[in-house]
Amino acid sequence: MPAFQYIALSADGKEIKGISEADSARQLRQNLRDQALTPLEVEQTSQQFNLNQKPSRASFFKAKLSSLDRVLFTRQLSTLLSSSMPIEESLNTIAQQSEKQSISALVMGIRSRVLEGNSLAQSLLEYPNSFSSLYCSSVSAGEQSGFLDQVLDNLANYLEREHESFRNVEMALMYPIILLVVAFLIVGALMVYVLPDMISVIEDTGQTLPWSTQILISITEIIQSYWWLILSSLVLFIFIIKRLLRQKKIRLMWDTYQFSIPVIGKIVRSSNSARYSNTLSILTRSGIPLVDSMKIASEVVSNTALQKGLREATQEVIEGKSLRGSLESIKQFPPMMIHMVGSGEQSGELDQMLERVANYQQTEVERMVSTLVKMFEPAMMLIMGGTVLFIVMAVLLPILSMNQIV
Repeated sequence: MPAFQYIALSADGKEIKGISEADSARQLRQNLRDQALTPLEVEQTSQQFNLNQKPSRASFFKAKLSSLDRVLFTRQLSTLLSSSMPIEESLNTIAQQSEKQSISALVMGIRSRVLEGNSLAQSLLEYPNSFSSLYCSSVSAGEQSGFLDQVLDNLANYLEREHESFRNVEMALMYPIILLVVAFLIVGALMVYVLPDMISVIEDTGQTLPWSTQILISITEIIQSYWWLILSSLVLFIFIIKRLLRQKKIRLMWDTYQFSIPVIGKIVRSSNSARYSNTLSILTRSGIPLVDSMKIASEVVSNTALQKGLREATQEVIEGKSLRGSLESIKQFPPMMIHMVGSGEQSGELDQMLERVANYQQTEVERMVSTLVKMFEPAMMLIMGGTVLFIVMAVLLPILSMNQIV
């Protein structure tokens, strides 16, 4: 039975939003009228939502799941299934207890697809913005093996680690970003509102101005006269860069160059290694064949140069080469990771070794980001101090010269 989301008016004119199951939209409208409600909009939740489509009032629910919501959904479904509750009842329970209408609508849509005879994995494919190919493939493997609750538990652990790692990096970068924005705002306010009045007084004296004061006057005049041109040029520059990076050849060149940038290259390499290892671990542990796991895991990697190498490595494995040998030929993975993968292949514990590699690489990323942030903070202080010192000297030097003349 399909699920519908609706907006209706009560007898006192209050707008009511909700989700309900019915054989058709017409039957739901009749059910609402029987409850003394006037239906305004009724829309089936199992239809795929197009983000480019202008949303109607009833489509306010259809936002994609956030990473935290995805973790909670996976953990709840795993717990309910492990208690021998059927899938449709588990989904109904999750939908009813969710406080967010968007999640309730999405879960009810998935439940409707399951009741129509589709597998859970096929139902999840209806929502590609919320569930990745990794997620759907793992669920499909769990359904086929009969260990769906265990697979979902592994998925929840994986998603929790990924969310926590992203949050740690985000929090580490928060302070430097705020510091940078505040620095620009302070310098901008000085240049636009404070310095023009002080400079006009200095110019009225008619004395020869120091080079620092002349530079400051020129910068201030340029900002006052052409701020709109500077701002629009910056926006245009960012737009052009984004457009260029959408071209495959330029994106490949840029992603290849990233590896040669000091510190940044190491962070890119380690973060992508961690993501690939983690994804490959969860897929192989779910019972998905190695080659299929490698194909899915290579799509998770964000760097196109490394992604290209991983596709070639997958082809080498198909041709009979070992996983260690194929990854070693890319020459972008750390030697420790290569050795641990080889050890896992020989011992038959590849998924465990890959998980250890992922944890180690993620720890390395967090450590490097933390070190970079610690280096950035004093550098920003020096730049800010130097800028303020230059402005102060440019203003004080003419004043001191005037005092000497007097």
